[in-house]
Amino acid sequence: MTAPSRPRFNRILLKLSGEVLMGPGQFGIDPDTVARVAGEIAAVKEGHELCLVVGGGNIFRGLAAAARGFDRTSADYMGMLATVMNALAVQNALEQIGVETRVQSAIPMNTVCEPFIRRRAARHMEKGRIVIFAAGTGNPFFTTDSTAALRAAEMGCDAVFKGTSVDGVYSADPKKDPTATRYDSVSFNRVLSDDLKVMDASAVALCRDNNIPIVVFNIREQGNMARVLAGGGTATIVQNQGS
Repeated sequence: MTAPSRPRFNRILLKLSGEVLMGPGQFGIDPDTVARVAGEIAAVKEGHELCLVVGGGNIFRGLAAAARGFDRTSADYMGMLATVMNALAVQNALEQIGVETRVQSAIPMNTVCEPFIRRRAARHMEKGRIVIFAAGTGNPFFTTDSTAALRAAEMGCDAVFKGTSVDGVYSADPKKDPTATRYDSVSFNRVLSDDLKVMDASAVALCRDNNIPIVVFNIREQGNMARVLAGGGTATIVQNQGS
């Protein structure tokens, strides 16, 4: 499925998986990788209003912990705290290169960061600051994908950009199936009906219902973020049919 060039969006929510921050390691936060990602974010800041949601899977994944015997609710709260650690790491890296940021947490922790207040977040973005949303939705049983979709809708974002380790959406896992087909464009309904694993189903449905496109791209490729945000590069756009 081939689509014309993607539009250029103004207000963007960038969703990063926690695993992106691991770099070559197996867990934790790699300072060099965080610095590289921060540099790429800074490079695309001009001309966009940016906010971020960062996952916590590089530190703690609630669902996996629950499968090993943790209480699911407690495990999810632990995962939320991991996202706060990642948000602070990204904030530190951005501010070291002169980019003004604010971290807002869905779980109040006033000595560490601001609470999530939608109007305040919007004002920060209007002033050119990058807002990093942490601690998920503040509720267990919701992923950071759902957080990204929810915050994008609340903030009136034009699109969600999901940075992953693959260059778009495929008909199957390209790491397991070499015959998998990559889509340039695919509908929300197709993603849901074929279970294409773009984001979790509730996040995809929320973006569909609010007509917020999802752009999936490989953030590990140097300079790719700038190309994709400018409407070029290799990526897949998930959107309503006819958009």
